[in-house]
Amino acid sequence: MTMTKIPLAGVIGCPIAQSKSPQLHRYWLQQHGIAGHYIPMHVEPEDLADAIRMMPKMGFVGANVTIPHKEAVMGIADQVTDRAKVIGAANTLIFREDGSILADNTDGYGFITNLHQGAPNWDPQSGPAVVLGAGGACRAVVASLLEAGVPEILLTNRTRERAEQLRSEFGDRIRVEDWIQAGNIIEEGALVVNTTSLGMTGKPRLRVPLDGLRQDAVVTDLIYAPLKTELLSYAEEVGCTVVDGLGMLVHQAVPGFERWFGVRPEVDADTRAALLA
Repeated sequence: MTMTKIPLAGVIGCPIAQSKSPQLHRYWLQQHGIAGHYIPMHVEPEDLADAIRMMPKMGFVGANVTIPHKEAVMGIADQVTDRAKVIGAANTLIFREDGSILADNTDGYGFITNLHQGAPNWDPQSGPAVVLGAGGACRAVVASLLEAGVPEILLTNRTRERAEQLRSEFGDRIRVEDWIQAGNIIEEGALVVNTTSLGMTGKPRLRVPLDGLRQDAVVTDLIYAPLKTELLSYAEEVGCTVVDGLGMLVHQAVPGFERWFGVRPEVDADTRAALLA
């Protein structure tokens, strides 16, 4: 009798113990009755290329990639999708039948899909988006907001150079403001996005004055630990529509799971509950 290979996938990071991805993918595998596995893998930067090139030979169909490897994998892959090139980072690897490696980025897709689901009335053209932070996660957010048709992005970061760098790459629909002005530019935001780690469990607080938030604004935080950050709590009290970061994690995982295991998983209340359990 012929034995078919059990499909393997996983997430590569350094560190990786904090990732919720294994919990999510295991839930979907179980839900769909797929005899596959999804595991966390701690890989040091100097071992990354060797580890990734070995994976297809071990029965892996693909992998997610997280901090600090998202940029480095671009140089290891045989092919890179257009959206990963635009963002300048990859979070999803697909190992093809012929052994070649495709690098993709689903973070922008995850962000915008979560935003539309959590704030169905949000209209990208309703006004400027204020984006806090200019790190890796920010690139996917900026790319997806520009593609969605946001007229202007007011970008601010603690080190201005990083924000200027993004402006030079993404163009003049981005307006860079000093971090000290963050409280003032929030008044202009039809959408406010925190892409920094400020406010995350174990990190410093997001010390930006929020009293300028518009009542009709949509406010979203990429952080999902805690699920309701101080930013979201305040915004909710003011009457803003708030969208937490857990949905982005879930939605960005959908295209990868579909490519690897051949089933498109549903994102519903049960999925969220499985992650919060």
